Amino acid sequence: MHTPAAPLALANAWDVASARLVEAAGAPAVATTSAGVAWSLGSRDGNALARERAVDLVARVAGAVQVPVTADIESGFGADPAGVAETVSAVIAAGAVGVNLEDGSREPAEHAERLAAARAAADAAGVPLYINARIDTYLFGLGEPGAPRLTETLSRAAAYLEAGASGIFVPGVYEPEVVAELARGIDAPLNILVGPGAPGVAELGALGVARVSLGSWVAEAAYAVVRRATEELLTKGTYDAVADSLAYGEINALFKTT
Repeated sequence: MHTPAAPLALANAWDVASARLVEAAGAPAVATTSAGVAWSLGSRDGNALARERAVDLVARVAGAVQVPVTADIESGFGADPAGVAETVSAVIAAGAVGVNLEDGSREPAEHAERLAAARAAADAAGVPLYINARIDTYLFGLGEPGAPRLTETLSRAAAYLEAGASGIFVPGVYEPEVVAELARGIDAPLNILVGPGAPGVAELGALGVARVSLGSWVAEAAYAVVRRATEELLTKGTYDAVADSLAYGEINALFKTT
């Protein structure tokens, strides 16, 4: 599914209803957003959610859709490579065929070890797991901007692919010239985080991007409706904020087989 000719476009889900809506809209795969999942379960994003709760959500989503599911498992819900391997084994058992693993502020060598453990766990399970290695150099502003940051990102990408990653996810950047350099320098499918202001899917594909993700944007937009509707109700006593909502019957029909 990962090809710049027709990039895999993912509107990330965070529960069964959002996953089924994504599937019903024609998406060839469902990806979860760690932020949306954490918020929906009453937790902060950023490795605060308990592994068991995250895996349970993956199982619910995977059991509710017919398309492949890839799970955002943050940095692996494990203190060490062995812990990451346990998480990956559980996520595979839950029905996912892909994962996101982020490096955050970890040293690249340490993250490579965690990726290698994830790959070993997948191999042991006999599943060709798609491991999307997230590099946070641009998202967190790590290192000097410009050429040094690009060089560091490409260096990490090479190390992560050597460790067993299938593809590389670089959130926090969508300037065409930088994206093109990343695509040229990474010998694997490139994933870019998109949202308002980012180039369109076709334009990113022309730059060499093979996968685009909305990440937490969809969940954030849904929660924005909650706030707007509540504020309007309390201050104006009107209900226009929910005028474009989906019909009750349309949503309820998504669950006829459960």
